[in-house]
Amino acid sequence: MRPRLRPRQGRTSLRWKIAALAAATACLVVAAVGVFVHVWTERDIRDRADARAVNGVYSAMDVYRRTGTLVDGAQLDPAGLPAALRDPADGDRHTAYDGRVDGNVGPSVWAAQRVAGPGSPVLAFQVNMSSDLHTLRQLDATMTVASLLALAAAAPLAVYGAGLLARRLRRVSETAGLISAGDLDARTGPTKGRDEVAEIAATVDRMADSLGRRLRTERQFTADVAHELRTPVGGLLAAADLLPQGETEDLLRARVRDLRGLVEDLLEISRLDAGAEQPVRARVPLAAVVAEAVTRTGHATEVTDATAAGARGTAGDPTVETDPRRLERIVSNLVINAHRHGAAPVQVTVEDRTVVVRDHGPGFPDDLLRHGPRRFHTGATERGSGHGLGLTIALGQARLLGAELRLDNAPDGGAVATLRLPDGSGGDPLQN
Repeated sequence: MRPRLRPRQGRTSLRWKIAALAAATACLVVAAVGVFVHVWTERDIRDRADARAVNGVYSAMDVYRRTGTLVDGAQLDPAGLPAALRDPADGDRHTAYDGRVDGNVGPSVWAAQRVAGPGSPVLAFQVNMSSDLHTLRQLDATMTVASLLALAAAAPLAVYGAGLLARRLRRVSETAGLISAGDLDARTGPTKGRDEVAEIAATVDRMADSLGRRLRTERQFTADVAHELRTPVGGLLAAADLLPQGETEDLLRARVRDLRGLVEDLLEISRLDAGAEQPVRARVPLAAVVAEAVTRTGHATEVTDATAAGARGTAGDPTVETDPRRLERIVSNLVINAHRHGAAPVQVTVEDRTVVVRDHGPGFPDDLLRHGPRRFHTGATERGSGHGLGLTIALGQARLLGAELRLDNAPDGGAVATLRLPDGSGGDPLQN
């Protein structure tokens, strides 16, 4: 099953970022359209009021000059006439906007013209814009409500669309995470559409295919080399046994044994990589298997059975269901690594289904803690010499057993390797 990646604390999901961006864009568009419509409508109202005022003055002036009477709405030198129209410099018609509100008369437009020559009265005509401005306010309110309704309908669609994109990207991210964790069979699979996300998914799949081919080639090469070296190394060891006793013979035999151990380790890694190994499980006493593995290393190591110390009075030793040979291999590799690269005292503690191996040396290098053990890479000079296969084999065997092998550094110094065996029975962690 693919692990589901959840946003880390303090990180906002891309889905909500896209939805927020869409909502903000919609708000800006609505605001821009609303302002444009308001300004355009207000200007149109002013222009129509100006035209009505000018036409009113023209008609009123024509009637006044012919009959000497004022039509409805026309006034001579009215008290409310704006100052700009009280003393026009010529006999043309002029208009002015009056924003004052007086009772039922709101903002208005005045048009004025002298009746005759200079000093003659000014005939004015007023156009009240209250009803038009009320219509403008109603239009603004209608557009605001319509915009809010449209935004409320568009927001869920934006969230849904952003969710589709986020799920596709999350799928690609999960696949890349699985590939980074070592699962080179992980693929994003077929994707709908031919957009940028589909291109990213296809690129990730091609990258996984390329990495898979490279690793399979390297693993096959390692297995072939180790297999081809096995026979000549065995011949070297047999020939070394025929040499006369002496310091040279002992040194040569030790080097040949080291070479044979390296070849065997390479063969074991190649079998683990190829998935050719299968555990043979049996119910065994955990503390006894660990003690036997520590003894076979030949190194002086303190073994503590915390389970037995905390369960005095129970019948028999606690047992676990596992592959004892592979368990011994893991423990011996951890102990040998602690003695080779760490410092005494090396302590092994067994508690429930957990085995802890600790030394008091410089600890694991930061690079090893970040990336895990890598073959032919010891991580740091202070950890000593070696080919880096011991921890790699221990990790591979633990994975085969379904166990968890964790590498840490103790707060007061020293490397700590913790092996947690699974509960194969599905019941109590330990059985007596």
